[in-house]
This record gives sequence, structure tokens and C-alpha cells, in this order.
Amino acid sequence: MKRALVYPRIKKPNMDQDLLSSYRPISNLSYISKVLKSIIAKRLTNHADESNLFPVHQSAYRAHHSTETAVLSVHNALVRSIDSGNVSMLVLLDLSAAFDTVDHNILLSVLDIQFSIHDTALDWFRSYLAGRFQ
Repeated sequence: MKRALVYPRIKKPNMDQDLLSSYRPISNLSYISKVLKSIIAKRLTNHADESNLFPVHQSAYRAHHSTETAVLSVHNALVRSIDSGNVSMLVLLDLSAAFDTVDHNILLSVLDIQFSIHDTALDWFRSYLAGRFQ
């Protein structure tokens, strides 16, 4: 359940098929691991919602919150700041591979301390994060 099969997929049909940069790696996990991950993600999200663990302005992983609501929130904050006569600056970062940089020990500590996930459940997350290969 921790082994992914990686397949190269062309990014766009009109790209040069002889160049490696024209491809993106697609990792396929087993069906059962995807189902299990989906169940765990739903339970964790429900727990976080019911316990008010998500930051107020977080849009990801929340029902009725989307990229559109995130953009509207940022736009509203900028407009209000400008209307108040303040100087405003917006810095945007591409964090498409952000999860690859997460320190697993810190993540597990947050799950334990802030999300109250302990014992067997925390051991499952620890196991899920360790020993993965492709």
C-alpha cells in the first residue's frame, strides 16, 4: 500500500515527445490505499470541522470554501486596506510541491498536540508517512 507505480504522461498533446521536460510523472497507488486515504481524510476533516481546528480564513479542505472564496477574501482585505489609506502589497508563491517540504515530525506533533490525534490513530499517520517508495 506504500508503493506507487510512476508513469510518464505528456503534459500537452502538442509538446515534443522526445523531450523529458514534456512529461510529468503520474504516481498510481493501489485502489485499496486510495480508498483508505479517502476515508481517513474525510474523518480527519470532519474532526477538524467539528472541533473548530481549521484557521478561520483557510479555504482548502473545507466544505463551502474554494479558491474563489479565498480570492474574494484576499481581494476584500486589499480593498479595505486601500480604502483606509494604507499601502498594500500582495506576494504570491507557487506552493504546488509544498507537501514535499513538510517535516513529518512537525506534522505528527501538530496532529498530536493541536488535533488531539493519539495512540493508534497517530501511529497510522506515522506509518502512512514512512517507508513510501516508487
